[in-house]
Amino acid sequence: MVDSIDVVLLTKNSERVLVRCLDSLYQNVPVHRLIVVDGYSTDDTLTIVETYNQKHHNVDIIFDCGTRASARQKGIMAVQTEWFMFIDSDVVLCRDWFQKAVKNIDLHVGAVWGTEVWSTLKNPKMLKLFLLVTRKIFEIRGGTHDTLIRSVLVKDIQIPMKLHIFEDAYIKEHITQKGYKFVACYDLFCIHFRSDSVWTFKGSLSLVAEALRLGSPRLISKLFLAYGFYTVYSVYQFFVNRKNSL
Repeated sequence: MVDSIDVVLLTKNSERVLVRCLDSLYQNVPVHRLIVVDGYSTDDTLTIVETYNQKHHNVDIIFDCGTRASARQKGIMAVQTEWFMFIDSDVVLCRDWFQKAVKNIDLHVGAVWGTEVWSTLKNPKMLKLFLLVTRKIFEIRGGTHDTLIRSVLVKDIQIPMKLHIFEDAYIKEHITQKGYKFVACYDLFCIHFRSDSVWTFKGSLSLVAEALRLGSPRLISKLFLAYGFYTVYSVYQFFVNRKNSL
């Protein structure tokens, strides 16, 4: 039985959604320690984090000025519990997240992944299509926005430091190569409040360009259609936002 877990949270100028994120975390997960790996934030991120430390007395802060790979590596090395969780700073967890997650644990499970749902998705048909695409992406590259991981399986990991994205794929492969399952769940999810900059032509193209620059040809070829859907949806959301602002 898993009683409590360490939680690794990567931050850098994350004040926009951080209060909602941490509220949902402490309400739905038995947090042993919150390990914040911060990229030297200049906004109110660390002030917000300190208020939760004053309340719960279980927050450790580590600083890192590298990539997401180096930040996740530092977070993993600081973990002390049998299982730990990665959570993104711009997500809000569903109710009873942890209780739902542990129901999927057995001797052969190395990680449990909660589905990501974008906060802008309102149309039921679009949501259904999005969930299908997201599941396909998970099968290829995994995910770390709300993921429970068996700690011993990644204590020996050495994530390539250049991986500012796709470090999640490296972690997933590291776990599955040891013969453990990386389980995906639909009833276990988080709402992802992506930055407004994503819903622009420049923002969506920037994300695609970064993926092409840092991803391996094999990985990109498998994700081509999925990222095509994301790009089309980003353009659609851009026009929705523009119409609503008029």
